[in-house]
Amino acid sequence: MAETPRRAATTAYPTETYPTEQTAGRRHDDRDEHEVWESRTRVVLSPIAAPSILGLFGFAGATMMVGAWQAGWYGDANTALLLFPFAALFGGVAQFAAGIWSYRARDGLATAVHCTWGSFWMAFGLLFGMVAAKVIPAQLVPHFGTANPAFGFWFVVLAVVTGCAAIASLGESLGIFTVLGPLALGSALSAAGWMSGVDWLFTAGGYAFTFAALAAVYVATAMMLESTMGRTILPLGKYHKSANVPGRQFTHPLEYAHGQPGVKMGQ
Repeated sequence: MAETPRRAATTAYPTETYPTEQTAGRRHDDRDEHEVWESRTRVVLSPIAAPSILGLFGFAGATMMVGAWQAGWYGDANTALLLFPFAALFGGVAQFAAGIWSYRARDGLATAVHCTWGSFWMAFGLLFGMVAAKVIPAQLVPHFGTANPAFGFWFVVLAVVTGCAAIASLGESLGIFTVLGPLALGSALSAAGWMSGVDWLFTAGGYAFTFAALAAVYVATAMMLESTMGRTILPLGKYHKSANVPGRQFTHPLEYAHGQPGVKMGQ
């Protein structure tokens, strides 16, 4: 009877091989184990849209309304009772959801900023919702021009977190820093205003918040246009010069030439 030929080292799959006589029985060292691990690694891509488009628009909507009110451009002491539902849902829930999806997109900066400010706007809505329901005593309700250190500490936390994020954003683009820098300043001014009750600090904080909101609209619009047009339309101040040239395609998505099977992009 003919001897069955020994199976040679052939590739069953691109990442799996059969051992040869030379490798069979050999004790794997750390390098061999790493090569085995690396050869069997699978990377599964789960494409998502840029979460910061929603996050920045949600932040801008809530911050622009409240910032303009804080700057004294409109409204009175009861205006917050009309603003809090929109601020809590758009600036809070929608932005917090964008922060969670930013975590999925492996963007630590966006995760920290959107979750922090989304939490703030949800807490803002909850606070004034309880005011409207008369759950909180009238003497505890925050009023501009009146010191309220407890509420002021909200903005101390926001100033610290946002300031750290602003420093980190310098490694990404000047566009993001243009949002976070004034936002950190507005938080610090507002914290000082609530701590001391000085009117001009509230007003200055409102101006800084409004500027940050307008910058967020620009950045979110630039990101959205790049997503829909497939190329740079509005520059974001990135450190690669070609990324700021209108009409230039700077990033190339990882995808099949004719799209992914069973997946249709768009709505």
